[in-house]
Amino acid sequence: MSKQKKQPRPKALPPKGFRDYFGAEVVERGEMLRKIAGVYHRYGFDALESSGVETVEALGKFLPDVDRPNEGVFAWQEDAEADKPGDWLALRYDLTAPLARVYAQHRNDLPTPYRRYAMGPVWRNEKPGPGRFRQFYQCDADTVGAPSVAADAEICMMLADTLEAVGIPRGDYIIRVNNRKVLNGVLEAMGLTEDVERRDAVLRTIDKFDKVGESGVRELLTKGRLDASGAFIDGVGLSDDQAEPVIAFLTSKAETAEATLTNLRAAVSGSNVGEEGVQELEQIAALVAAGGYDTARIDIDPSVVRGLGYYTGPVYEAELTFEIKDEKGRTRNFGSVAGGGRYDDLVKRFTGQAVPATGVSIGVDRLLAALREKGRMTSLAQGPVIVTVMDKNRMADYQAMAAELRAAGIRAEVYLGNPKNFGNQLKYADKRMSPVAVIEGGDEKEKGVVQIKDLILGAQIAETATLEEWKDRPSQFEVPRAELVDKVAEIVALHAPATATSGDL
Repeated sequence: MSKQKKQPRPKALPPKGFRDYFGAEVVERGEMLRKIAGVYHRYGFDALESSGVETVEALGKFLPDVDRPNEGVFAWQEDAEADKPGDWLALRYDLTAPLARVYAQHRNDLPTPYRRYAMGPVWRNEKPGPGRFRQFYQCDADTVGAPSVAADAEICMMLADTLEAVGIPRGDYIIRVNNRKVLNGVLEAMGLTEDVERRDAVLRTIDKFDKVGESGVRELLTKGRLDASGAFIDGVGLSDDQAEPVIAFLTSKAETAEATLTNLRAAVSGSNVGEEGVQELEQIAALVAAGGYDTARIDIDPSVVRGLGYYTGPVYEAELTFEIKDEKGRTRNFGSVAGGGRYDDLVKRFTGQAVPATGVSIGVDRLLAALREKGRMTSLAQGPVIVTVMDKNRMADYQAMAAELRAAGIRAEVYLGNPKNFGNQLKYADKRMSPVAVIEGGDEKEKGVVQIKDLILGAQIAETATLEEWKDRPSQFEVPRAELVDKVAEIVALHAPATATSGDL
């Protein structure tokens, strides 16, 4: 009889493109989401928590990846082996498609307009890379059923307030606004309204503007260009005259919003839909100015081109303007952390009726990274107070101490490992980033006192203090048992980190 092979042990690794998040990171993200939700709630938006799984049919062809509209999702078929297989299901790709399904399903019970915000993970079956994961958090706010561009202006103002609430000061961000209708006017001026293939090729080329610049877009629209590797990329095949309206559109940004709008009017001359788009941008500029938001915070900028193939009207992007060092040590701007726009056709897929909608999505992980870059995030969260165990037969006394501390709102735990080695208990407290250790042995119990060890002060003294300073600033002291809670609360407050994402820093 052959020897049975041992089952190999599974690798203790997450799937490629996924990662685990530990205490401090989870706390930081939770604090940020709380602040964002506070701003959204102040603007009158209600929370919505939709299913993490949708039918592939409900996700539809409105995924941002226009080249692979039904790909890029984690999908499976219910009862795939049955005589009558069930629906194809998928983890949600974003938070917008589920909103369209929810609104279509419950529209008779929801107010119009319906203002909702949603926060949670989304999943994309895409190739992972440095800082690019297949599961990440988004934080969205949308208004459904409001055709007025006042809804778009409000989203832009709310986005500015949100960035400031989490710790991005004025001067470190800009919200840039463009309009798909203006681009439609450009396409009309080029004579490409009916030429779907060429129109889509132009849209894809425009989306590369931030990478290849004006000259690169011009080459890609006409004869083609050599990329950085020396490979030749075929152009769309337009004439220089046909390409000119696109270039005029992309380079219309001027010193003032008024001058930018004038340039855009020239770029869409003769197009009704283009003129309508310019008028909408003009209204947005007036509305945000009336709200006290100058062009240093919210500005009209035709170079915002991401998502123009997806949105139907105004489109906006929040960019952080401060410089950072990339992984190769090169200086660059941090870049975009949020984007959105108007998508009036999404709900129509379910209802057959056009329903106006506009919204924004914040990339939570990128925003957290930005705050860390600016030093506006505490690197470590404070751990719990550790009640050490000097006598395992007196566990009830130690649990009573922890209960008193918790009742006073202080995070606390009793050491539940092997209490034999006291040094290991203190090592555990260090690993937990604990501010205080409470010690009560037999002598302390008999005298009615406890020893309180200020672990943070002790670490500071160990690093820098002389013997005389050690004597003047002892990190361990004795207090009456009845004063335990008050004294621990005093030390915890002294060492408490600033709010995880403080706007005051």
